[in-house]
Amino acid sequence: MGIQAFNRRLYHLELAAFLILLVLGTSVAQECKSPDGAPGQCILLRNCNTLYTLIQKKPLLATDVSFLQRSQCGWSAEANHPLVCCTDGLVVAPVRVGSGLLPTPGQCGIQTSDRIFGGVNTRIDEFPWIALLKYAKPNNVFGFHCGGVLINDRYVLTASHCVNGRDIPVTWNLAEVRLGEWDTSTTEDCEGMGDDVDCAPPPIDVPIEQKIPHPQYDPNSLEQYNDISLLRLQNAVAYSDFIKPICLPMHESLKTRDYVGIKMQVAGWGRTATARFSNIKQKVAVDGVGLDTCNQVYQKEKVLLQPSQLCAGGEAGKDSCQGDSGGPLTGTHTAGGLQYWYLIGLVSFGPTPCGQAGWPGVYTKVDRYVDWITNTIVV
Repeated sequence: MGIQAFNRRLYHLELAAFLILLVLGTSVAQECKSPDGAPGQCILLRNCNTLYTLIQKKPLLATDVSFLQRSQCGWSAEANHPLVCCTDGLVVAPVRVGSGLLPTPGQCGIQTSDRIFGGVNTRIDEFPWIALLKYAKPNNVFGFHCGGVLINDRYVLTASHCVNGRDIPVTWNLAEVRLGEWDTSTTEDCEGMGDDVDCAPPPIDVPIEQKIPHPQYDPNSLEQYNDISLLRLQNAVAYSDFIKPICLPMHESLKTRDYVGIKMQVAGWGRTATARFSNIKQKVAVDGVGLDTCNQVYQKEKVLLQPSQLCAGGEAGKDSCQGDSGGPLTGTHTAGGLQYWYLIGLVSFGPTPCGQAGWPGVYTKVDRYVDWITNTIVV
């Protein structure tokens, strides 16, 4: 057994032990305050999404254990389960139609990998929400030419130009979404050497049941406004260490965040409709660029960007062409003692060739489309 597989089994044993050790008190309270002073309700741990999913974080840090222990407000003898001071629904944005179908932080935005690795290759279990879009071509040929991102067990987000864009040949059909992939050149993905080998289950190809481009997307526009689309999968997918959803920017503070100078991550396999760069999932860090600054560059191409778009990068040799068209631009956020990854943007377009100094990549700014997403997804 490889070290990583052993560590995963050990983690579940540690988790069970932690739940036993969490029994500290006997009183039950209706109202309470969380360790960080926020108002909450004293409820069963298993009914508090934020804290229950925090215990599934890998690794479970000492600070996480401390926060969970300080969150306990009693014990339910009837349910034989801890009571915790839960702030779910009290400090977050009001629930919108459809938002109940989205996973909450802790259920989304958590990746197993916590390791630092040089170069641009990701680790085998990094960015488990990234998808590849599989196109069926004439003569029974298939190809991956865009990326996407899993947001729950039935939906993938991507760029609309990957669905109904003007550059997609009429003979191509977007047929499936691949999840859990790392190296497209191998049938079994493994990382490491000797006894320290970590292998992933085979990736899965899920048929697409419905393609839902944004109704205001114009494939022929230079600006590519509203370059966002939902893909509904034919069946629900099971989550694993290698297939997980990312969080959407639901919190009000994320909907108003200024990303100028903020370092973000874009990842994928570097595939577009006309180019192929890598078999192994890649990542690259890019800094946010102000829209005014970005417009000064793109006005040379008679393109006027809007606040529903975001610019990042512009450093020579580093750009979203190291990811995918339609792939995710991501960052991290911490709330309630839990750090999670969330979706900031989707790769839309950029200079040709990519990676030119002074030419940032352009992304669809996802926080502007949260309402459209939550009003569109169904069970």
